[in-house]
Amino acid sequence: MKTTFSFGKNGIEVSVPDSYACQIVHSHTASAIGDVAAALADALDHPIGCDPLVKIAAGKRSAAIAVCDITRPAPNEITLPPLLARLHTAGIPAEAVTILVATGLHRGATQDEIEMIVGAEIARKYRVVSHDARDLASHRALGNTWRGTPVFIDERFMAADLHISLGFIEQHLMLGFSGGRKLVVPGLAAQETIKVIHSPLFNREPLATEGSIASNPLHAEFLEIAAMARHDFILDVTLTVDRRISGVFAGNPVKAHAAGVEFTETTCLENLHELADAVITCGAGYPLDLTFYQIVKGVTAAQHITKPGGRILLLGECAEGVGSPEFAHGMRTLTGYQDFLDEIENTPVEVDQWQLERLALVGVKNELSFYAPGVSKSELGFAGAHTFSDLNEAVAALLEGLPTDARVVLVPDGPYTYARAVPVCV
Repeated sequence: MKTTFSFGKNGIEVSVPDSYACQIVHSHTASAIGDVAAALADALDHPIGCDPLVKIAAGKRSAAIAVCDITRPAPNEITLPPLLARLHTAGIPAEAVTILVATGLHRGATQDEIEMIVGAEIARKYRVVSHDARDLASHRALGNTWRGTPVFIDERFMAADLHISLGFIEQHLMLGFSGGRKLVVPGLAAQETIKVIHSPLFNREPLATEGSIASNPLHAEFLEIAAMARHDFILDVTLTVDRRISGVFAGNPVKAHAAGVEFTETTCLENLHELADAVITCGAGYPLDLTFYQIVKGVTAAQHITKPGGRILLLGECAEGVGSPEFAHGMRTLTGYQDFLDEIENTPVEVDQWQLERLALVGVKNELSFYAPGVSKSELGFAGAHTFSDLNEAVAALLEGLPTDARVVLVPDGPYTYARAVPVCV
């Protein structure tokens, strides 16, 4: 069986012998909207749970808009213009609008990336700046959540009269689903906040995982922080596999996001009849597989359809290498998954340790291997011993020793595929 996986900008073909019980699981989504402009206009003028954006913006002198960074394929070039037009109709001029690239602890955007993120015309006309989580002085202290998380949010966002976010909704490895509150935290939060919300306190909560919203303590924490930051309005979309808009959800940050999540749950969930012995997945291609840090999401998503003790092969181009200096150090010095989990359980949180922690939480349950040509074995520590420079060798190693009737699942769209194993009742 052959199929093309999302990998870098051009994809990569993967072949598995037909002797295995193979299944290809593609991302399942709603159909693309025919008239996107009309759908956006209707969502902005008849939002969920609040007044139209023009009315909300009336009397406001300034606005701040949080948008996703280059690692997210949010269609800001499409969604921003009608939103900006309504701000201007309400009396907020272009020079009073700040567009903040919500990087969290990712690197800032280059000028070329800013044009990719918001479009060249908007990049020329508006103030578009990157968030810097490491500069505490550029954040406003808002106090603590009831769980004790210290909250620091970008001052440029807080200083505006109106606080808006643009994003898209997909499953998320800790938060259940992305979008909404995630553009505020960790998107615009200082590392002092990010370290706590990504600590083992939340990271090891069983319900802090893909597709989990109800009773997810991290989701509740993010909602509280976003409310403290006076999150006023969201414009979130859902996307098809080829990244066209399939749904538009605007309005109250809690109610509109909840509607988007419900839509995603009902249109995107792919049910499998049983767990797999082995899964081949990926980091979802460019821009998500730019770094090894990002492709970890492919592993965490695949765990939900893999048998305990089963095997997962992760593919990712990793054109920009491992990731941040802190994450790169963690990977390079990794001696074992359980060793790492034990090491960080009662120690101060380090930047980006949480992504390695998520990898380790899967690694103690499943056999993990990697094809990531942008990084070397030596850069991945313990995981390097299970990293291959040749794709065919990686697939052969995954299948070695498995019975010929082993169930092998291929997930060409990686973490964009929202799948679960649901046994058939007889």
